[in-house]
Amino acid sequence: MTTPGGGRQGRGPTHAGPGQAARTLTVTLRRSHGKTTAQQRWLERQLNDPYVAAARAQGLRSRASFKLMELDDRFKLLGRQARVIDLGAAPGGWAQVCVQRGAARVVGVDLLPIEPIAGATLIEGDFTDDAMPARLAALMGGPADLVLSDMAPNTTGHSATDHIRIMGLAELALAFALETLAPGGSFVAKVFQGGSEKQMLAPMKQRFATVKHAKPPASRKESSELYVVAQGFRPA
Repeated sequence: MTTPGGGRQGRGPTHAGPGQAARTLTVTLRRSHGKTTAQQRWLERQLNDPYVAAARAQGLRSRASFKLMELDDRFKLLGRQARVIDLGAAPGGWAQVCVQRGAARVVGVDLLPIEPIAGATLIEGDFTDDAMPARLAALMGGPADLVLSDMAPNTTGHSATDHIRIMGLAELALAFALETLAPGGSFVAKVFQGGSEKQMLAPMKQRFATVKHAKPPASRKESSELYVVAQGFRPA
């Protein structure tokens, strides 16, 4: 999603201090009659977010790109010969990072169209389709070394409902990873804190050498999101 501990030379751009890009005055917007309070807060947060500013300055697709960079820096996910599948890839921020950091093959799939990324193959489709694992394996020339999932459902504001929805996506991504990973491969998926993510850990610990939770610095402090990082895949 790999060759853990792969060579670090020639890995391409690293994240360049988002905090440095954000040493500016806080932007406060006048209340717009055309926006709800939640929309107003979201817009102000975007305007004052150092990762948003840094992503724009570095030509990255989204602030989420920094989350993968930080996870890769910590867990050494992206070896130079890695074959990577990015599930729910739109708008392409994670696939872009994989290419920049030297992955050999990068295939992204999403229900939404994605603007092309040089060095990546991007598919508009449903990764849960029965034919998709074989199709992606053919595009990569073999099984995946790394399966990534930064997927999240549209939130409802009801924490229990949102947690169930994202865990459903994470479990689908895990089932896909178990079918497509090469021995020794890795899996990374977004989850929300809330208790039921522990149900995912038991089968993962049976099939991977290590399973850890991580909250990269780019993940907003107020967000309940975490990432589960499983490495050293063991086929059944």
